[in-house]
Amino acid sequence: MNKVESRAEVFNIAFKSLSKAERKAVLALLLEAPEVREDLLDLAIIEQRKGELSKPFRDHLAERKQKSRSR
Repeated sequence: MNKVESRAEVFNIAFKSLSKAERKAVLALLLEAPEVREDLLDLAIIEQRKGELSKPFRDHLAERKQKSRSR
């Protein structure tokens, strides 16, 4: 385990030991910082979409172009 992972593990253990109200307060503080909020939302979306099939970016662009033409 490297230094970053070690610190993350210490934070995780400490966070898990907090009461529900304390965890909620910590999360509220984290969400107040726009850059942290954006990172957390990005991570949540990534986790949520993990099982989705991927497709080439060019295919995605072609679909968008086709949809914009049909409007």
